[in-house]
Amino acid sequence: MDTKELLKKVRKIEIKTRRLSDHVFGGEYHSTFKGRGMTFSEVRQYQFGDDVRAIDWNVTARYNEPFVKVFEEERELTLMLVVDVSGSEFFGTGEQFKREVLTEIAATLSFSALQNNDKVGMLLFSDQVELFIPPKKGRTHVLRIIRELLEFEPQSKQTDIGKALEFLSGILKKKAIVFLLSDFMDDSYEKTLRITAKKHDLTGIRVYDKREVEMPNIGLVPMLDSETLKTKWINTTSKTVRKQYELAHQKQVDAFETLFRKNGAGTLHCSLEESYVKKLLSYFKARI
Repeated sequence: MDTKELLKKVRKIEIKTRRLSDHVFGGEYHSTFKGRGMTFSEVRQYQFGDDVRAIDWNVTARYNEPFVKVFEEERELTLMLVVDVSGSEFFGTGEQFKREVLTEIAATLSFSALQNNDKVGMLLFSDQVELFIPPKKGRTHVLRIIRELLEFEPQSKQTDIGKALEFLSGILKKKAIVFLLSDFMDDSYEKTLRITAKKHDLTGIRVYDKREVEMPNIGLVPMLDSETLKTKWINTTSKTVRKQYELAHQKQVDAFETLFRKNGAGTLHCSLEESYVKKLLSYFKARI
């Protein structure tokens, strides 16, 4: 992808996702993800309805009338995007690949954080840490994140979620909002997920294609594993084969849901045929 084409794509995604974050997600993001705590702001005269526990007795005694302490939320947060760039993310039977939808979701979350003056960082992973961008503020930084999501070419096609979460735990010292974006075609990350969910506000966003849920009856077809690059011939006319395929997918989904829920983390499922906008908005509102 040449520089002119890349900049055009970056601008297109910025326009679309920034509009969403400004007009749709901004308030929900702020309400959903709280600051690290309350910090002292000022002292003012007591008003009817104020909590008597907030009375500042030293100032009250000095002026011989009641004053209360006012606190405000310590708002600055860090948003970390942990994005799967393994081979299976370059799959899609509709208008978009999973990688493209993950990019738009990540960009929307980034601009929502930018609107709230939060830092944004990103970790791209396969079965290794492919790229780490430390959290920073500003539009220029968010545009860099979008550029990397669009043009980064991973060294590996395999997946290891556990390795990505292990790296994250070592690099992030303070609590952060962590969105893990993947199709979660991996089952070896329970220990590291438990550690991450305990330390951070973690949400897993699972993006999938409808053909991963249900196999169509189209005869004998070659199927390529995008991570191992091995091809197998599958007889899709067999009801048994199609049923086993559906059960294997459901087992994977159930394992993802159970693992995240058990560790107090949030989950979001988004098909390539669905609107991720509605899914994100519903998730934010459910958490408020």
